[in-house]
Amino acid sequence: MSAKVICVTNQKGGVGKTTTAVNLSYYLAKDKFKTLLVDFDPQGNATSGLGIEKNDAEQLGTTMTEVVLGVASMKSCIRATKYKRFDLAPATPELANAEVEITNQQKKFTRLRDAINSVKDDYDYVIIDLPPSLSLLTVNGMIASNYLLLPVQTEFYALEGVAQLLESMKLVMKQANPGLKLLGVVATMYDKRTSLSTQVFKEIKKYFKNLAFETTIPRNVRVAEAPSHGVPVGAYDKFSKGAKAYKEFTKEVEERTK
Repeated sequence: MSAKVICVTNQKGGVGKTTTAVNLSYYLAKDKFKTLLVDFDPQGNATSGLGIEKNDAEQLGTTMTEVVLGVASMKSCIRATKYKRFDLAPATPELANAEVEITNQQKKFTRLRDAINSVKDDYDYVIIDLPPSLSLLTVNGMIASNYLLLPVQTEFYALEGVAQLLESMKLVMKQANPGLKLLGVVATMYDKRTSLSTQVFKEIKKYFKNLAFETTIPRNVRVAEAPSHGVPVGAYDKFSKGAKAYKEFTKEVEERTK
């Protein structure tokens, strides 16, 4: 078994990127796929969203910072979450310093790929939560992945910056990872009562055609509350609209990555 690697990215912050990475990982694990979530965002929100205090060095042990710097193995960084078949490679704000440190070093673009390759056979899926920027970390994520997943908020300016991200993706494909595919675009924070949401979703479907996921992620209080309790929404309130949407969305991801 060799994992399918999916990076979740959008250079805009606040579009539900981390929430999507966490909940997709959770539901893949629920569907009996051994899943690793790699927090590769210096904000460390995927880490704290799973109840691990990102400022508690003792509790954290090895993080992606040490892995990127080449002073620790990927295996030593991974820890089990409280959910079956769901592991996490945590990150802290220190990761931003590591990015600066490797800028002038060799193999700066393939650090993450090499790290993931060393554990790839232990998992069915590896999900990478990337920073909301076009940085060296983001490029590392694209080079390490088979698929790129793009969450887009159904609000004004939603598609702004997306073209630039897709350009970067094309560049990575041309120069370093020809196998990278756009897995699709998922509409987040969708509110079907507003004409703006509906209109933006139509735009997304028009622009991305069959790459737009059918399932939309609604604007949902439960989804917003779950991270502050350190749990995925499915564990927080599995009957909420948000949990049901992420469950359905995960099924679509499984279909597309068969």
